[in-house]
Amino acid sequence: MAIGVALLAGAAILAPLAYRAVRRSCRRHGPYRPRSAAVAKRAGQPITVAGVAVAGPGGVLESQLARTDCVWHGHEVLRHFWVLPGDGDEGQERACDSIADYASTEPFGLAVPGRTREGSTVLVDPAGAELSGADMCLQRLVGRPQRGVPAPADDLLARVKGRISGIFRGETIEFEYREWVLRHGSRIVAHGMVELRDGRPVIVPPPHGRLRVERDDSAARTPWFEPRTVGAVLLGAGTAVSAGAGLLLTLGLG
Repeated sequence: MAIGVALLAGAAILAPLAYRAVRRSCRRHGPYRPRSAAVAKRAGQPITVAGVAVAGPGGVLESQLARTDCVWHGHEVLRHFWVLPGDGDEGQERACDSIADYASTEPFGLAVPGRTREGSTVLVDPAGAELSGADMCLQRLVGRPQRGVPAPADDLLARVKGRISGIFRGETIEFEYREWVLRHGSRIVAHGMVELRDGRPVIVPPPHGRLRVERDDSAARTPWFEPRTVGAVLLGAGTAVSAGAGLLLTLGLG
């Protein structure tokens, strides 16, 4: 009888701990499954969702400079120059300025690997997002034009989207074109807030911050049953067994 009561008391103590452990485990892994219906329930709340990037409603994009298929692309133009020396200065100092940059704003999808059918993806609105880990698909240096000499093969200038601006300081050395893409199937993590558009969940920037999109293969491949998850399950199972054994002993001996 005393053993049964002790087991029941232990189960009563462990039950809240097991409940909290299971809830923490569910919250830990929930973001790694970008299901449209589940994410929609978090409308107006911050969220972290991980999965694979897929084409959005407008289909696969083509990058501006390299003409590479992707779901997002961005490019930048740098002007390298010699800093003009002041009076009494010796030598030359090399520097560079960004004179153009652009990032696509078309929404793309985030899906569970292998489940990319219509209605099963969550949209990501990348306008103004901070995106890290994208693939650099182009990097080219083009020398400055010389008077009376045909310009180098600068076929990229006409493809630059947006305005070229900046203070052209010093003496131009060359221009550098760089472009990054997020390819279809890339594993990413998006940190933002859920907004419903026509009933469909879209990950957007939080009210006082920026949407962050990261390339994170390790997080996306995290197995469902990590040590924390296993611990939560074992704690819950141990609580149930303790309660059952205690109840049987108490009733059997009573």
